[in-house]
Amino acid sequence: MRRRGDQREDGTTLITMETSPESNYGTMNAVQPEDGNVFSDGSTRVDFVLVWEEPRSMQEESMGVSPAHRRWREEFLKRLRHSGLLQEQKEVLQTKKRICFVLLSAPWSVLCYYAEEISLRVPLQVVTAPIVNWSEQILSKLSLPNLMSQDVPNPPPDYYTCQFRTNKLERFLGSDNKDTFFKTTQRHQVLYEILARTPYGSVKNGEVGVDRLLNEQVFTAAYPLHEGDYQLPTPPVSPQSLSLRQILYAYWAQWSCWRRYQPLDHIREYFGEKIALYFAWLGFYTGWLLPASVVGTVIFLIGFWLVATDVPANELCGSGNSFIMCPLCNICSYWNYSSICVTYKAGLLFDNGGTVFLSVFMSLWAITFLEYWKRTCSSLSHRWDCSEFQDIEERPRPEFTAMAPMTMRNPVTGAEEPYFPENKRFNRTLTGCMVIIIMVAVVLIFLTAIILYRTILSIIIYKSEYSFFSFSAGRIASFSGSVLNLLVILLLSRIYTALAHILTRWEMHRTQTKYEDMFILKVFVFQFVNFYSSPVYIAFFKGRFIGYPGNYNTLFGVRNEDCGAGGCLIDLAQELLVIMVGKQLINNIQEFISPKVKSWWQKRKLNPQLKEAGQEAQRQEEASPWEADYQLLVCEGLFSEYLEMVIQFGFITIFVAACPLAPLFALINNWVEVRLDAQKFVTEYRRPVVERAQDIGIWFPILQFIAHMAVLSNAFLIAFTSSFVPRLYYRYTRDSTLSGFINFTLATSPLSYQQQHNTSCRYWAFRDENGEYLPEYFHLLAIRLGFVIIFEHVVFFIGRLIDLMVPDVSEEVEMKIKREHYMAKEALAENQSLGKTMIPGNGEAPPSELRQRRSRISPQESDPPSPNLEEIAEETEAIFSS
Repeated sequence: MRRRGDQREDGTTLITMETSPESNYGTMNAVQPEDGNVFSDGSTRVDFVLVWEEPRSMQEESMGVSPAHRRWREEFLKRLRHSGLLQEQKEVLQTKKRICFVLLSAPWSVLCYYAEEISLRVPLQVVTAPIVNWSEQILSKLSLPNLMSQDVPNPPPDYYTCQFRTNKLERFLGSDNKDTFFKTTQRHQVLYEILARTPYGSVKNGEVGVDRLLNEQVFTAAYPLHEGDYQLPTPPVSPQSLSLRQILYAYWAQWSCWRRYQPLDHIREYFGEKIALYFAWLGFYTGWLLPASVVGTVIFLIGFWLVATDVPANELCGSGNSFIMCPLCNICSYWNYSSICVTYKAGLLFDNGGTVFLSVFMSLWAITFLEYWKRTCSSLSHRWDCSEFQDIEERPRPEFTAMAPMTMRNPVTGAEEPYFPENKRFNRTLTGCMVIIIMVAVVLIFLTAIILYRTILSIIIYKSEYSFFSFSAGRIASFSGSVLNLLVILLLSRIYTALAHILTRWEMHRTQTKYEDMFILKVFVFQFVNFYSSPVYIAFFKGRFIGYPGNYNTLFGVRNEDCGAGGCLIDLAQELLVIMVGKQLINNIQEFISPKVKSWWQKRKLNPQLKEAGQEAQRQEEASPWEADYQLLVCEGLFSEYLEMVIQFGFITIFVAACPLAPLFALINNWVEVRLDAQKFVTEYRRPVVERAQDIGIWFPILQFIAHMAVLSNAFLIAFTSSFVPRLYYRYTRDSTLSGFINFTLATSPLSYQQQHNTSCRYWAFRDENGEYLPEYFHLLAIRLGFVIIFEHVVFFIGRLIDLMVPDVSEEVEMKIKREHYMAKEALAENQSLGKTMIPGNGEAPPSELRQRRSRISPQESDPPSPNLEEIAEETEAIFSS
């Protein structure tokens, strides 16, 4: 282990490749593609673009360009050429600055070498089995027309694949055409792998890779190119003639496609597996919301019929002056219970027997949804060649390499790498946890402030001169408090997300995966408390600790908040609708407007007086593809998209007993969300580098946690917040018709209170004339606890049965996996073909065309050594074992 300050500069080259014509498998003689992503020769394909900006005048250049940056950039480009990449530089002049583009292309030999190095999978045989999703199968069995299907042109074929081997090239489909053998996204992967590995200075100091150079602002951008414009050509052409980007725009990103299936295979072909899995999950989740929203809406509509036939509601509305209620605040007056007839009936829309069924249904729905998603995910990951994906040894993060105080030898690679002591990281992580606790305390402080705000505002409104406002004081205060709470939630979310970035960077996690996981956990823990603390307070604490007339409990001298006239469940429904629907509206407006404003500003900065260097007189009307893509926004990743959906998933499962319409609002939002996200990726973002993934990562265990919390939450909501258990108890112990239930739920003020105020009043409680709890209170408490235990055991038991009955991998996928393994074995380990390919001298291939794979080839060794039998035997054994 060495301190970073003790290190010496070195010139270690991490990537070197021999690129002599004799060793190349082919040359890039492709026909010029229609999208124009080619070098000046009209044939060499552009695979990646590097960009930097510098001042035009010499004086500004001396002030604005760091010599170290210029040296690093020149060294980096030199080593890229040494690695075998083809380069071409373009310049665009503006009034005060010069924008330099370096176009990169990988020749055939480089593609083959790295395809084997990073275990790219290539096709063996076309799979002819049709791809049918679950809803299509259900509709076909019911003989119903499928309004969601659409005929998307040029569907990417499905293949049996295996890992690429240069010595088995003739075994793979399409190997006769070297220009199209590797997909565009695979070429991007190879280029990014080279860019991420190539050093520009001292390897021991972590001066490696394009990500570090982007952080140091040596380059301003590095991106692969989009495949042409997304706008459809005029006049219209046949759908088969459209580019992949145009197909995605026409059949996915437009609003008219709101009811259509997403072309997931096209999305994967263009953006890669990680982004395609997000949209597959979002579409799957949206599809499953349809039955949930139907059931929730039906339960809500049934509530109207229950309101009309409910005996306690009719009893309340016809009670006249029978029930004089105690004041709701210290300065409030007595009021008549029958005056809240409309509010009471409105509360029954959310608090009726149907909500019990809906709670059980949504708890099982959440568990079943996750089980079937695992099944669907396994099918997609196999179809997209990710079922056996294992990420290669992950490189250290650029910020980690720059800030690590010492180095240590990697036990796997043997190379000196930046190192951060684990004990220091543990201390920093512990500090980060303390910050989370402090921020959670801040959320609770704001929650307390909003509770006081509602109480004080209701008193102020009640004292106003307007009778209408005085009568609705509690409702106005409650609604305005919900809106204020939403604004506080959104403000704290932004503050903490920025703080979580700082904390996670400070904790010095070595790899990007670990960094993202820790960041997601921090933000989710905070957002869970931030978004759900207010609903949890209303559901389980509001109105529980108010005391009784003559002995009210107070908070900071203010009487504790009581439930509204219609009960706590209608307050909870209002809070959920304001927070969930309000957040969705604000996010959708922001997602619709913000990218367009940013894109306009980006183009406004770059468009004025753009001229090709040396070609001012012959300036083209349209910008080149690399200029057009440089004007687009940097892809922000999927974190915010996943977080928004996960928070929504919590609202529709954890508190669904209080708001049956929550799944419907979520469904409408997700229909909009899919198109907004699709438009961003197709039209407004630069094309991201393809990332492979097997599943949705850490988000799945978070969803499982929410599903389990939903079971417990709904059990307590039904037992302690709704009137289901008291009604059930009264029906079986008093009157089966619920006649007299209103009087049963009301207690009479204590004698001491009556003597002090010379009158008696009623309040919601099970207490006697001395303020002590009645036996019925303890009977109900025991029944409620028993209901919670029975509810969660039954739901978890059925959920476990569903887990056992639904295998994670379907039989069809298992058969395909076995078939693919068999074909890969035949393709890579057939003795006769192996001998013909590996051993020279059989008349099949001259020795000059054979190329041995080597871990590192020095640039000075232009002629590879002739193979010996021991090396051939070792490589043969390695291929058999694979």
